[in-house]
Amino acid sequence: MTYLFFRFKINFNVDLTLLSIAIIFPLVFTIRSSFKRREKALEHLSKFVSSLKTVQYYISSNEKLLEERKAEIDKILSEINLKTIEHLSKKNADIKGLDEIVHQVYNFISNEENLIPYKLRDRVFKFMKDTHESIENLHAIHIHRTPISLMAYCEVFIYIFPLIYAPTIIYNLGVNDADWIAYFIVILTQFVLISLYNIQNQLEYPFDNIGVDDINLNNFKIER
Repeated sequence: MTYLFFRFKINFNVDLTLLSIAIIFPLVFTIRSSFKRREKALEHLSKFVSSLKTVQYYISSNEKLLEERKAEIDKILSEINLKTIEHLSKKNADIKGLDEIVHQVYNFISNEENLIPYKLRDRVFKFMKDTHESIENLHAIHIHRTPISLMAYCEVFIYIFPLIYAPTIIYNLGVNDADWIAYFIVILTQFVLISLYNIQNQLEYPFDNIGVDDINLNNFKIER
């Protein structure tokens, strides 16, 4: 674009302040929103793992249960943990299989109702409620994104920006001045905008382990 504007001597003076706000403001807003989603995901993952471990400790402390039955509930809790991590790592919106595994905890408590005291059952269900809440919040972050229309708006304006920016830079520098200064300024500006857009795009989905700032889901396994 800059070469063509030099070639055909196209230049004009436009106030870039308003145009910059039209691009930078929504871009920074989407980056901030994506970062908040990532931080919320970390909070929900921590609560998810701690709730599962607490349920595991409560049931393991019950002396009336046989060791085989304790091993069975440990296996169910571990499967809930692994299936949740697997669900988040894949771009799959189906959560039905995970719901069925979580429901196995209720079935286990119901089957062992005579051996598990009422207070212990109440505590287990309380922490399973936290587990359910964490899974639902993580699933919501998993399937929902920042507004797609806003992202499309930013991308379109990033590519349109040189059409207005380059002639203005040429006008301010003067047509007969060093061309490389105009090229350098335009390329640097576009590099910054594209870099910010790519940062937002990688933060948008924090579970795929592609970006450098993505969440390492292996750190949230029960057995680690």
